[in-house]
Amino acid sequence: MLRKLYDFTMRLAAAPRAKTFLAGISFIESSLFPIPPDVMLIPMVLANRKEAWRIAFICSLFSVLGGVLGYFIGLYFFEFIGETIIDFYGYQSKFEKFSASYDEWGGWIVAFFGLTPFPYKVITIASGAVKLNLAVFMIASVLSRSARFFLVAWLLKTFGEPIQEFIEKYLGILTILFFVLLFGGFFILKYAF
Repeated sequence: MLRKLYDFTMRLAAAPRAKTFLAGISFIESSLFPIPPDVMLIPMVLANRKEAWRIAFICSLFSVLGGVLGYFIGLYFFEFIGETIIDFYGYQSKFEKFSASYDEWGGWIVAFFGLTPFPYKVITIASGAVKLNLAVFMIASVLSRSARFFLVAWLLKTFGEPIQEFIEKYLGILTILFFVLLFGGFFILKYAF
């Protein structure tokens, strides 16, 4: 099943409208959608390494723009939409403590979690809900999301075929590792703040 999903994603990544799908996924992931844009970014770069920087740019740009939507959801619609999303990720009980840490560490929190597989939408919505300075939010988002996606693109562009072979050989283990990192991010966020 995992192999079929991987093969499907590789075919989709080579499709003519792949960049449009990547932009859409990157945008919506930053405010609502649970699947990170890496599921498109990685196979797209592997399918066309000459376009690595353009693909990383699209992913970064639309991730940050979607983050702004998440910020405004938190700022203006937290009670109606934001709380539902925060509840979905199981973070509501710690939100007040988390909000207090935002006063001092907000930009660093955005920058750190923007680099990780942790759901960025939680950070964008929380940033708006606690009224983190929008300029600080934007700078931290641009730096962290760009660093993340350009690093992935650089690794894939530089080590393309060996990386692709490695991914294909260890797909199951890498999937487990991804989820360990994802839930590790939840754990850190839940108990560290």
